[in-house]
Amino acid sequence: MGSSLSVEEERLLDRALAAARDTRFLTVGRGARQDVARVFASAFGDVSAVVVADDRTFAAAGRDVLERLRRAGVVCGEPFLFGSDVHAEHGFVERLQGALGSIEAVPVAVGSGTINDLTKLVAHRLGRPYLAVATAASMDGYTAYGASITYRGSKQTFDCPAPRAVLADLDVIAPAPEGLNASGYADLLAKGAAGADWIVADAAGEEPIDSQVWATVQEFLPSWVESPVGVARSEPETLRRLTVGLMMSGFAMQAARSSRPASGADHQFSHLWDMQHHTHNGVAPSHGFKVGIGTLASLELYEVLLRRDLGRIDVDAATAAWPSTEHVEARITELFGEGELAAKAREETAAKQPTPEAIRAQLERLRDGWPALRDRLNRHLAPYRNARAMLEAAGCPSRPEQIGISRERLRVSFEQAYYIRRRFTVLDFARRLGVFDSAMDELFGPGGPWTLENGRS
Repeated sequence: MGSSLSVEEERLLDRALAAARDTRFLTVGRGARQDVARVFASAFGDVSAVVVADDRTFAAAGRDVLERLRRAGVVCGEPFLFGSDVHAEHGFVERLQGALGSIEAVPVAVGSGTINDLTKLVAHRLGRPYLAVATAASMDGYTAYGASITYRGSKQTFDCPAPRAVLADLDVIAPAPEGLNASGYADLLAKGAAGADWIVADAAGEEPIDSQVWATVQEFLPSWVESPVGVARSEPETLRRLTVGLMMSGFAMQAARSSRPASGADHQFSHLWDMQHHTHNGVAPSHGFKVGIGTLASLELYEVLLRRDLGRIDVDAATAAWPSTEHVEARITELFGEGELAAKAREETAAKQPTPEAIRAQLERLRDGWPALRDRLNRHLAPYRNARAMLEAAGCPSRPEQIGISRERLRVSFEQAYYIRRRFTVLDFARRLGVFDSAMDELFGPGGPWTLENGRS
């Protein structure tokens, strides 16, 4: 297909924007930031503005945005600038809230994931809308409901509305620092695995699929990720498709008031490593790069499960083997020790711990529905090897060691990731069926795709 969006994709984007709960204005294109004053006036009226950025994003676009607003007669106070050490942590939320709480102005967030999430939460707490100016196609959170912030040692999603208006200037996005747009590509590619997790949650009776929300992400996902080389080359039209795909994912989360349409076990790996304050070569790997490895982990687990005849699961044995609350508590302590992360794992696991009666009913449902479920998953999922090649072509890590995660740690992470979120994913699917441990042996044993004997597989 051509490099520009199809008429059908444009219509889907228009429908998603019209149906969005929070976002009313979206511009994606070259020179989009030049329209900031008009969009600001249309979205907010005659009010003051305050630019929020960090040192780098202010130089990339923030200064120009501020000057354009001022030239158009918008009253703008001094910009609030974070240093290069800014992170999506609650301490930075408090700093920004303290500064903006003393002025009456609509925040204009100029940056990518961290700046957007910090501004989104602070704007909500102050009872204000805000505008986002995207400086990289690095994640799907621009138009998403909720902000992902580390609080008390745990990565948490705080409820808060998406921006009222978003500008994504491809002239700024194309020369973004190395790795940012590749990170966004990995985040978008993960939507395939996240969709599979929604399929199994629907099949298990845990969370029904909303067909309209599903289509917002999944209908054109293959075309949005079809040119990883174009991302690596910073081709404007490829970046436009990438940016639109990420924005559409955010719209789906707005509609669902949940990250379910765009986040599954793939993101649980990333959140786990965030909670463990993981760094590689002195810095934390990007969200998208962690999600990319989580996506590959999810896809390989699906491939192991799809090779099995799960329609012959012994429901009596699986029900009898389901661990008691006491066993779960002990295992969490073994995996996490004591502290805030262990407490979060206990809270999340308790929220999804089923009764024996519920386990039996769900297992019977999954067993009886396995042929149809297997066929749907096979149609939906991209093969692991294809996904790995696409990540490599876009300039993303494709082996866990590239983000500082050993094979031994990855194996433990499969189990830890299960405990830290109540959302039903492929991790829950494997555990419900009683095949999680044997699947891990197949993945990490001799000859397996994640074999501990061959760190370069």
